[in-house]
Amino acid sequence: MSIARSRQRAALALLLNAFVWGCSWYPFRHLEEQGLHPLWATCLIYVLCLGLLLTWRPGAWRPLLSSPWLWLLMAASGLTSVSFNWAVTIGDVVRVVLLFYLMPAWSVLLAWLLLRERPTQAALLRLGLALAGVVIVLKSPQSDWPLPVGLPDWLALAGGFSFALTNVLLRRLRALPETSRMTAIFGGGASLAAVVALLGQSHGLAAPPCAPALGWLVVALLTGLAFLAASAGLQYGAAHLPAAAASLILLTEVMFASVSSVLLGAAELQERTLVGGGLILLAAAWAAWPERGTGTRDSGTGH
Repeated sequence: MSIARSRQRAALALLLNAFVWGCSWYPFRHLEEQGLHPLWATCLIYVLCLGLLLTWRPGAWRPLLSSPWLWLLMAASGLTSVSFNWAVTIGDVVRVVLLFYLMPAWSVLLAWLLLRERPTQAALLRLGLALAGVVIVLKSPQSDWPLPVGLPDWLALAGGFSFALTNVLLRRLRALPETSRMTAIFGGGASLAAVVALLGQSHGLAAPPCAPALGWLVVALLTGLAFLAASAGLQYGAAHLPAAAASLILLTEVMFASVSSVLLGAAELQERTLVGGGLILLAAAWAAWPERGTGTRDSGTGH
């Protein structure tokens, strides 16, 4: 296969990943309408993914016995999945996705703390640009301060932070097999979603799971297959494209989420959202661009 053909397939694989995650809000809202809370939906879908993965690679879980960092990856990726899936189900999809993509700003701070990577002047400027965008998105005429409003905002910010932590941990664990890292990610999503769902039930934030029905079970299965395909697409695309190109392609998730949610009435585009979102995306695109003298940059991991 020619290099050009390989790169085309890699780009399409990354677009698949971005499309699946950008439109993932729809099946979660459909499942909620059928009586399945997004936390229980996340648990079910990730259990399906984990089961299929371990059927394919039965020994993928073994590194968990010897790597405490994989357990931290489970927690971080689990919080990412719980926060994002819950937020896009109950909140304005565009606003949630934009706040979630504050991830590159968090990455600067976490890489400094965990990897001892001192931020460059450019990294600090990107951090300031992203924070300025968040201030604009959060500041509404009804509030004196640019603070999160409601549970979806807090979930989106928590998801972006934990997503950044997930990316930093994946860089630290890059020597481990991809299937072991995927096992930790899907296992963390399933287990943490179940724990939070049970706690949510006790505080009236989550309804108990509804009785099984063929209609929503099919949707959950198809969503799980889509997540597995998206994860495989990410792994293939990131391996066959420069990291900067991969990161920029993955930003199309925001476009897919925005277009689908506006067309289907799940989001409202306001002027401050467009302006602040533009700054956040500019900071993310800048973070993806290769710095002079390096030529590459880590590509990110998807959810």
